[in-house]
Amino acid sequence: MKADLTWLDDPQTFRINQLPAHSDHRGYASVEEATAQHSSLVQSLDGTWQFAFAPDPVHRFEGFYQPDYDRSAFDRLTVPGHIELAGYGQIQYINTAYPWEGHHYRRPAYSMGADQPEKGMFSTDPQNTVGAYVKHFTLNPALANQRVSIEFDGVEQAMFLWLNGQFVGYAEDSFSRSEFDLTPYLQAGQNLLAVEVFKHSTAAFLEDQDMFRFSGIFRSVRLVAKPELHVEDLTIRAGLDDAFQTGDLKVRLQLTAASQLSGTATAQLLTADGQEVWATEQPAASTLDLAAAIDHVHLWDHHDPYLYQLRITLKDVAGQVVEVVPYPVGFRRIELKDKVMCLNGQRLILNGVNRHEWDAHRGRAVTMADMTQDLQTFHDNHINAVRTCHYPDQDAWYYLCDQQGIYMMAENNLETHGTWQKMGAVEPSYNVPGSLPQWQLAVLDRAKSNYEMFKNHPAVLFWSLGNESYAGDNIAAMDAFYHHADPTRLTHYEGVCRNRVYEDRISDMESMMYDPPRAIEDYLKNDPQKPFVNCEYMHDMGNSLGGMASYDALIDQYPMYQGGFIWDFIDQALWVKDEVTGQPVLRYGGDFDDRHSDYEFSGDGLLFADRTPKPALQEVDYYYGQHD
Repeated sequence: MKADLTWLDDPQTFRINQLPAHSDHRGYASVEEATAQHSSLVQSLDGTWQFAFAPDPVHRFEGFYQPDYDRSAFDRLTVPGHIELAGYGQIQYINTAYPWEGHHYRRPAYSMGADQPEKGMFSTDPQNTVGAYVKHFTLNPALANQRVSIEFDGVEQAMFLWLNGQFVGYAEDSFSRSEFDLTPYLQAGQNLLAVEVFKHSTAAFLEDQDMFRFSGIFRSVRLVAKPELHVEDLTIRAGLDDAFQTGDLKVRLQLTAASQLSGTATAQLLTADGQEVWATEQPAASTLDLAAAIDHVHLWDHHDPYLYQLRITLKDVAGQVVEVVPYPVGFRRIELKDKVMCLNGQRLILNGVNRHEWDAHRGRAVTMADMTQDLQTFHDNHINAVRTCHYPDQDAWYYLCDQQGIYMMAENNLETHGTWQKMGAVEPSYNVPGSLPQWQLAVLDRAKSNYEMFKNHPAVLFWSLGNESYAGDNIAAMDAFYHHADPTRLTHYEGVCRNRVYEDRISDMESMMYDPPRAIEDYLKNDPQKPFVNCEYMHDMGNSLGGMASYDALIDQYPMYQGGFIWDFIDQALWVKDEVTGQPVLRYGGDFDDRHSDYEFSGDGLLFADRTPKPALQEVDYYYGQHD
């Protein structure tokens, strides 16, 4: 197969040769490696890559992935990172519109009729910038002579991949992990990896989030070896009996082998201090279903985020360990009880925030230090919940929320705001995904990627279908997927309020943005069928966040009012050197000669972009502290 530029124009082509989405578990060569959390089966490709920038597809570096191509003039660029923050292309902040509006008249493919695929929309776009990345690597000894895949944690927005001149695959879900099998293309000694990144594809219509528009390989990249016997997928269900005394553990393993499935799989459940409470050993098989009842189970919640550890050990026929997979396990139950969301039998109150991934130097290429500091701010100010607006976050964030007891609304990578709202008016004539059959598989794939990757995290209480994308058959299909795949969690979607025809098929909760307290009270007084959550409220822009007491009062008056998520946690702004003073300053939308732009609307966080708290955070601390 050869790479085809027209895939950029086709919403029905969104993954080529990608491995199926699966759990985010990590394999280790030994128990010692697993304990140290350092796997010899993983080789990082982060760091310096060769790089060349083209302003559009016509001027891209065709054939740059071939071993004999002259790349002597290529620059150097750090991965992970954004192309624009390295000095290429245009930094641009937009809220609801699309980047090309005012430059090109565009309608999503098939939105104006099944006979209008809009060929050439992005493949010949004179403003669709292109980044050509090249990395030379030699496999570490521990990865040699094994099956090897490559994981891209985040690439905006459409990527083509080659190894040693051979086309490997294509992906365009910017915020979900994309994995490809490299085994057929690897060679002894040095290998040549090449990635071509296009800023826009049909995925751009699905990724209209309120944020700076960047491109490039902005999250980590790694090689992963799969031993002879390998855990391909792991599904953990850690529920509770009706008395909340006994844990109901169910584990499904999907195993693969380079040749024949043989050997054994051992599963152990360990307490936080390493004491074994359950174990079983089974002959290796392609699917293994394991179950156990855990007496006097220690529950997981915000105030006591107790984690057991599941340890899977695979051994070959000679009894030698070939792979160890650890995974944290939190026993808890989220359910609707008398139309109230309850965690472990108790009414749930969400003292939440919406959190974009942001670093004032690095954009969305956030660091572990950023995440750790954010969680400290959460705890210091009684924030117990986070909505991953409006895309899946870095994997590490979910593990940290497990460990620190932060309730998660795990949101898909989906927002199509500009296709249904124009100048503030609801006008969905060319809305996607809507009910267009040509767009359904793409959004279902995003839902599946979100679910499979994060399905085992106890912190995830809700699956969110996306943000501000109106409502139609395709959103309803996503909701049905989640309920079928995971009946142990609840679903969320606010946009159904724009199209009430679907309210009985979409979302387990009534979710609104910026509804005033009186409107919420009217809803709660009139025999509501679903509990109410403010998926966005307060909007902390400028000297905002006053009047929080009116929302707080509803918590004590109405059991079906269950709190919400403040918009939002941190300003989106970037450190630059001021041209006049030479001093570092934070710059917002519109400060980069970006037109069109939504200007200072990028600054609506509880924290400034350098993570300095704003005065409004004191209000949050006080009122969230009333119901912590």
